[in-house]
Amino acid sequence: MDALPEFELLRPTTLDQAIKARAAHPASRPLGGGTDLVVNIRRGIVAPPVLIDVNNVAELRAIRADAKSIEVGAAVTLTELAEHPDVLKFYPVVAQAAAHIAGPTHRNMGTVGGNICLDTRCIFYNQSEWWRSANDHCLKTTGTVCHVAPKSRGVCFATFSGDLAPAFLTLNAEADIAGPAGKRSVPLNSLYIGFSRQDQPVTETLGDGKFYLALRPGELVTHVRAKNTTGLVSAYDKIRIRRSIEYPVAGVAVALRRDGNKLAELRVAFTGTNPRPVLLEGTAALCGGELNDHFFKGLDELVRDQIMAMKTTFTPGHYRRRVAGVLARRLVTKLFAA
Repeated sequence: MDALPEFELLRPTTLDQAIKARAAHPASRPLGGGTDLVVNIRRGIVAPPVLIDVNNVAELRAIRADAKSIEVGAAVTLTELAEHPDVLKFYPVVAQAAAHIAGPTHRNMGTVGGNICLDTRCIFYNQSEWWRSANDHCLKTTGTVCHVAPKSRGVCFATFSGDLAPAFLTLNAEADIAGPAGKRSVPLNSLYIGFSRQDQPVTETLGDGKFYLALRPGELVTHVRAKNTTGLVSAYDKIRIRRSIEYPVAGVAVALRRDGNKLAELRVAFTGTNPRPVLLEGTAALCGGELNDHFFKGLDELVRDQIMAMKTTFTPGHYRRRVAGVLARRLVTKLFAA
């Protein structure tokens, strides 16, 4: 890593001030804990001239959670979220996902907004400047080719690896967004547009590993919120190379509801596998019966069809997809028996 380049640091104390600062400095970046952004700056991947520290914005620092709903500000730290008693009690999938992120010191600094909007990752992108230069750069930086898929015709396959997104997706969460044009709320699933479709051009709603968030210029995520569902049980788990600090090889969140001996509702979401967190489609067709061989065969087929098998990390893509399916099976079995 090289020395940090020069930048200006702004410290707004209200959301309005933060939004105005973003509008006044279009090339700026919001700064939470900096556990991902500052590393990328040191690597020469990005060089924003202005950083806007949002940690002193009181509106973004609150957690509200009870049996009915949860709302979390973007500047809440991962440790605060993981240890919040009502989050642990009513939304264990969220608390577990937060507790699985990196190590304790990272969680003390890292924020909810930073993890929700985490930059996508790839073995050809998250490297030093000299390494990227020696490999002729990649499409996500200044190159013209995705080294993961050189024949992808300008589509980037870098992978989203945030842990909180799949957890919140299983709760049907929404994201509150603020920017120069005002405030809006969107389903969290629609915030992520990294579909990496080679047969369609990148647009505002259909992106790739480089254009992976549906945020307009100057916007930032302010809160994530969701309503509780009676009878829903949930959990999160992931596989990583180094358990203490590593990003997920694959992370899986599961939420389900039983009706006697039958599965009434199932939600499964993945991270670390695609250029977006994947809320598994088609799970409703698996519900209505018991957990048997037919059910698990159907679950495996959904995972195989929707989880990408590209080598964006040092772990083979097909292994990551296999691991994702195994984790999903284990969590569903565990939660159904709870």
